[in-house]
Amino acid sequence: MRDYSKFHFDGQKDGEQILLVLHRHWFDILSQFFLIFGMLFLFIGSFVSFPLIYPDLWGSFSGNLFLFLENLFFMLIWVIAFLIWIDYYFDIWIVTDRRIVNIEQKALFSRCISELELEKVQDITTEVRGVIPTFLNYGDIQVQTAGEQEKFLFRNVPDPYSIKDLIMSLQKKQEHREENIFSEMIAKKVYPHTNL
Repeated sequence: MRDYSKFHFDGQKDGEQILLVLHRHWFDILSQFFLIFGMLFLFIGSFVSFPLIYPDLWGSFSGNLFLFLENLFFMLIWVIAFLIWIDYYFDIWIVTDRRIVNIEQKALFSRCISELELEKVQDITTEVRGVIPTFLNYGDIQVQTAGEQEKFLFRNVPDPYSIKDLIMSLQKKQEHREENIFSEMIAKKVYPHTNL
């Protein structure tokens, strides 16, 4: 497991240890870039074929208009690719020894941050659908909670089964820690004069 001791995020509590920082699987962004690659192929193909098909129009006004439209199309491709990258890079799930933090980039200037305390975890479901996700070992993890936000979703994360096992073991440790604290409180109330 990777060492995250040098990592820090806003809102991190004192003594809280980061155990895992997750992004979506690399194939998720690659599949989104297939559209960009198709648009680039169309762009390069039109740039090469237009002068061959219409050599008379290349030097005239319509040739300049075509070049302007191609440049506009290229800038559109670049902006779409940039937005896909921003969405991929800034969608982060952080698993600590106390909670799960979900940072989701909604748009270029919009971000949603939610967190889930480990003691509120009730159930975790892992779902891997399809041939490619099965071979590349990525999928969704759905965390069922007892709080206001009923479901917490990790989308297309790598190695979902080991992440599920990690969260379940952390939840059991947190539950055991809470039980110990509660037992000590009751013992102090029942036996106030003894040193336990």
